[in-house]
Amino acid sequence: MSLNILIGIILLLTFVGFTVYAIKGGNLMIGFLIMSIIWVALGMIGGVITWEDAQVKVFQGGPESWGSTAVIVIFGSWFGQVLIKTGVASTLIRKTVELGGDKPLITTILLCLVTGLIFTSTFGAGAVVAIGVIILPILLSLGVPKPLAVSSYLMSVGSGMYVNIVLFKQMQGLFEGFKYDNNYLKFGFAAMAVQLLVVFIMIGVRLKKTNVNHSWAATAGKVSSDEQAPWYALITPLIPVVLAIVFKWQPIPAFIVASFYALFVTGKIKSFKECEKIITKTFYDGVVDVASLLGFLFILPMFNKVSGLDAVFFNEILGGVLPTNKLLICIVFIILVPLGLFRGPLTVFGAGSATLSILRTVPAFGAAFLFPLMYIPTITMNISCCPTQSWNLWAINYTKNTTRDFLKSGVIWGWIICAINIGLVYFFYGM
Repeated sequence: MSLNILIGIILLLTFVGFTVYAIKGGNLMIGFLIMSIIWVALGMIGGVITWEDAQVKVFQGGPESWGSTAVIVIFGSWFGQVLIKTGVASTLIRKTVELGGDKPLITTILLCLVTGLIFTSTFGAGAVVAIGVIILPILLSLGVPKPLAVSSYLMSVGSGMYVNIVLFKQMQGLFEGFKYDNNYLKFGFAAMAVQLLVVFIMIGVRLKKTNVNHSWAATAGKVSSDEQAPWYALITPLIPVVLAIVFKWQPIPAFIVASFYALFVTGKIKSFKECEKIITKTFYDGVVDVASLLGFLFILPMFNKVSGLDAVFFNEILGGVLPTNKLLICIVFIILVPLGLFRGPLTVFGAGSATLSILRTVPAFGAAFLFPLMYIPTITMNISCCPTQSWNLWAINYTKNTTRDFLKSGVIWGWIICAINIGLVYFFYGM
């Protein structure tokens, strides 16, 4: 047995071990750091990594390469805090409830639609929680069962992530050269529409078996808090998306313009001191909201760098085993898509980063194909349906739900969404 094959086998064994560690809820930041160290050592033994490579390309260059992504994450989280503190989010939700009138099914669907639109630009656990404490009580007062209320809200949040530029930039760090442009957005908006449509069907099918009620008016009244934003402030969540798509703006200027627009039109800036106070507060809350995510984002690129350097070992043992046909790999993903749960091998925010390093060894699978293929289980299975996602766990506990009921409620529908969207990947990028 050659040294390269032996090292390749060891790399695969560590990949399996990391997958088990991730599924059991291990700290991913620490896990990726340990994996990076092990894979660097194995690469040095195999002669493909030098000491200088380890320092410059992996442990120094990795985190530095995602510095710009981290900044975008912070500004996106700040924008989310601005939407909350100005009352734009709560007012938008209240108007939606009023529009639904005395029709619980229509109200529930409209709330899910508005949630998806809000999260096309808003990002951060704080935003999901702040909006969730408004929407979830309304859904429950409508008579929506707890598991369905939680699943429909979180899957609506996830739908917006398909075009959310903050999440896109995090993924873009794994796929150099893949751009947030009109070519991607055709797929992104189509995938978002599929997820929302399936959520609407899920709500309609399951509410037929439930006695909905009209006691929602009392809860809906609670939405009309002291923070009332004018009607022209309600376009704020769409401003960053429009600026990025139509006018080709970069994300940070788009977030700044949208944030100041919300602050001005809601009357939050009446003096320079008030301006200082609210910007400082919302920015601070935004950074705190994504602090743990930033740590993860600085460690993950170390692993991405070393996995690229070690790709030669995977070629030695998997070169003749991995499917090279795009249709076939799409079918495999459709079958195995539940592996995106519990930080498994099909979610990038878990063991999927190691899976990606293996798939990259197939020349036929370019970034334009692998990006959306990995994005689907990451968004729909992990972000939308998995209890290991921080804000999902919060929603489960907030509604006094059980993890088992939450999984039973959303996973099958999430699987359907993934199957359809993977079909879209083949249509857009595989044919």
